[in-house]
Amino acid sequence: MKIKRILVTGACGYIGTHVIQELLRQGYEVVAADIRPQSNIEGVSYVQADIFRPGQDLYHLAGCPGTLIHLAWRDGFQHQSRRHITDLPLHMDFLQGMMEAGVKNISVMGSMHEIGYWEGAISETTPTNPLSNYGIAKNALRQIAQLLAKEYGVCLHWLRGFYIYGDDAMNHSVFSKILQAAGEGKKTFPFTSGKNLYDFLSVEELARQIVAVATQTEYAGIVQCCSGQPVSLGEMAERFIRDRGLSIRLDYGAFPDRPYDSPGVWGDTTALQKILDGRRTQE
Repeated sequence: MKIKRILVTGACGYIGTHVIQELLRQGYEVVAADIRPQSNIEGVSYVQADIFRPGQDLYHLAGCPGTLIHLAWRDGFQHQSRRHITDLPLHMDFLQGMMEAGVKNISVMGSMHEIGYWEGAISETTPTNPLSNYGIAKNALRQIAQLLAKEYGVCLHWLRGFYIYGDDAMNHSVFSKILQAAGEGKKTFPFTSGKNLYDFLSVEELARQIVAVATQTEYAGIVQCCSGQPVSLGEMAERFIRDRGLSIRLDYGAFPDRPYDSPGVWGDTTALQKILDGRRTQE
């Protein structure tokens, strides 16, 4: 399948902004859909759209795209928000509508929170047992989307994200909170033990991985979008402080480690690497 026009939902969000920039860099025609388009990146066609509104024909508004990258999601940093559950059927209806309209290549943003508590590497075969409304909704949407993709003959990529950093003024991670505290002149930042190991990936690299996966049709299914390398939270935070020259130090042990957090979890990059190697071969 030759991919030309690509529709991106949630295009003005934290991840979406970087994805559309990467798509442009690689020469794709980009249609950016968002409920309140706030970006003005040259070369992008913006469509103001509420993807949950019944009867809205986003497919034709976007010029009949062959590929959809669905990143839109509300309350992504509030894992127990009830919106995750109430929005679930709306996401399902939206994806089904795009499939019915004729989109044959669809990528949807997932999350490692679909898995729940796990120690070690997460792959496409790791069992899921989500422990938050966010994880439950993402996991259910993945299952529904997979059924729909079979019904409509769609190449579906489920983009499972891990711990994202970078462009820190736009996100809501611990790194943005450290940056805010330093900006307020605080000398210490209350922290956990910092010993937990996580899979960290810059938002710029995540965008590159998303584009690589979404713009090919040889491989469909779950892809872990990650580094594959476990790094302690403390080490990552210390590196963040050092790289930005912040005058603040971590107050280790001020907060207890949460009992439901894994001591170490990261992504298995086997499927991702196959896709990236395939792209390099084509180039």
